[in-house]
This record gives sequence, C-alpha cells and structure tokens, in this order.
Amino acid sequence: MQLEIDIQNASDYYSPAKETFYYWLETALNKLDMSLTDNIEISIRIVDSDEMQRLNRDYRQRDKPTNILSFAADLPTDVQPRLLGDLVICAPVVAAEAISQGKDKTSHWAHMVIHGLLHLLGYDHITDDEALEMEALEAKLLAELG
Repeated sequence: MQLEIDIQNASDYYSPAKETFYYWLETALNKLDMSLTDNIEISIRIVDSDEMQRLNRDYRQRDKPTNILSFAADLPTDVQPRLLGDLVICAPVVAAEAISQGKDKTSHWAHMVIHGLLHLLGYDHITDDEALEMEALEAKLLAELG
C-alpha cells in the first residue's frame, strides 16, 4: 500500500507532524486489511473554530464547531490512487476536549484521525448497533497505536 496524505494547516493551534498522521493512518489501514496494492490518498485540513462552524452549519445544519468532519469521496474503489476523502479537524475544539477529558493531546488527535478514517471507510454511529461496531473498531485500532 502506498499512502499519500495532503495536509493543509489553517490553524495556529497544536497539531501533530505529518509523519505522525502518516503513522496513524498507515497502521490503521494495514490493520483493516486494506489491499496492499491500493494507492490511497487522504486530505486533512486543520482549521480554527470559525471555519469549522461554517462547515458544520453548511453540511450538517449544526451551527457550532465540532471536532472533526469527514467527507468521503464518492468514487469507484478501483480508481487509483484510491481517494478516500477529506478530514477536517478543528484544532481548538480537539485541544479543549483533550483538556476537559483529561487526555494527552496527541492521543486525542489520534482518536480523531482514526474516527474520521472509519467514517471515510463507511462506518457510522447513527444507530446503537453501528455505534457499538465503530467504537469497538476504534478501540482496537487505538490500542494498536498504543
């Protein structure tokens, strides 16, 4: 598998290094048994609260910032590179959540990235059964990351 990550950072808040994002995503994709022949591309945009609030309002009709939004690409899976989609992460929301939940900031970033990746791959948490499946997979992948 070849993984390409395009990162756009539009925030002054802390965010992990590109190599860290790469490690998290590559590890998770390998554990999810993604085809070793797939060339996978993911875009990550790191934003502040104003931009995230606009996106959350426009795409989810929720007029407040959120931690992460996932925009899955709607392309055939045999197109190479396989564009999974875009993750938009709100750095100040992730920072505030890490503090309020007593979590290490980098660990919380890892959780957000894995959560977003699973959404790009079609997982969701709308129903209780979906939530249980997605949360179990998140926990497994995060344990693998340490």
